[in-house]
Amino acid sequence: MAAIAHAVTVSLNDLKNGTVSLEALEEAFGPDSLGILVVKDVPAEFAELRHRLLSYSSYLGNLPKSELDRLENEKAKYLTGWSLGKETLKNGQVDNLKGSYYANCAFYVDPSLSCAKPTEEFNPDNFPEYLSPNLWPQESTLPGFKPTFEDLCRLIIDVAVLVARACDRFAEKQIAGYPAGYLEGVVKTSTTTKARLLHYFPEEATATDASKESNKEEEGDEDDWCATHLDHGCLTGLTSAMFVDEAATPPIVNPSVNGSLPPLGELPTSPDPKAGLYIKSRTGQTVQVKIPRDCIAFQTGEALERITGGKFKAVPHFVRGARAEMSAGRIARNTLAVFTQPNLGDEVDMEQHITFGEFARGIVAKNTVS
Repeated sequence: MAAIAHAVTVSLNDLKNGTVSLEALEEAFGPDSLGILVVKDVPAEFAELRHRLLSYSSYLGNLPKSELDRLENEKAKYLTGWSLGKETLKNGQVDNLKGSYYANCAFYVDPSLSCAKPTEEFNPDNFPEYLSPNLWPQESTLPGFKPTFEDLCRLIIDVAVLVARACDRFAEKQIAGYPAGYLEGVVKTSTTTKARLLHYFPEEATATDASKESNKEEEGDEDDWCATHLDHGCLTGLTSAMFVDEAATPPIVNPSVNGSLPPLGELPTSPDPKAGLYIKSRTGQTVQVKIPRDCIAFQTGEALERITGGKFKAVPHFVRGARAEMSAGRIARNTLAVFTQPNLGDEVDMEQHITFGEFARGIVAKNTVS
């Protein structure tokens, strides 16, 4: 079993006051780091919003197929709306246990926007992955989903702006010619930021699961659920995962409900201690990182690594859901990731003058969903 690593933790007040030390930032994001920073003392409304939205993840994943089909956008390579069974696992098998709902967070900058602003080079025809409007479930289908989603994303981006401000303080001292306040400006003004609500469906146990699990551990094949990867944005805001026993609290939408759906019961801990976020450390060791329920974590992405000239490093990571043989009931795992990303025309490589749009297009092409 992988060792549990303790991420660097800072207070939101220290971020607001600009008193997070440069040493703490380097320990969190630098070349020898795990590439993750945990922020505590977040706004009081975070706990309720997290519980509500992650409950919606189960409600969403259990909607009738006809409703979910309406939320699919194949042209955008499923980078807006719902998808299930469109990704492949490390072993090449189709992933039918992880449902994904993407939404553009352009509303953070302008509530009238539903996707990134097109540029001369990037438009809805040649880059629909970032320039397709959001596909929200109808209010009658999932009451309260859209405002809950937007409110939690706004809160997380607000905190990301403060983390970016701290990163700028570091970069301005460490990088010659670094533009003052660059990363904060990128995060605060981006219409390209995306959020991904994830629903790991309950796994059905089989008689051979235990032996398969043993074989995977012996072979070191720990990332079979989601192959090790790098995020390609700046800072990825993460909630802790919510584990739900969908047998005990069925996520069924009551048609008579108006306004919002009731939050589901959350298990106090994961029934499978191996479920969760794993990071490949700079020494090649795989470690598990646990995010406290009342905190927001931020991981580094490739765009941040480029913007800082490698002073901050993107973190290779993967996620494992709860194994069926480890728990009774039908255990789902729900979580939210908010990928703060530059606007399509913002530069991420100031030496080669590469824009985020050019960079992202290459990443999307490499990771095209088939």
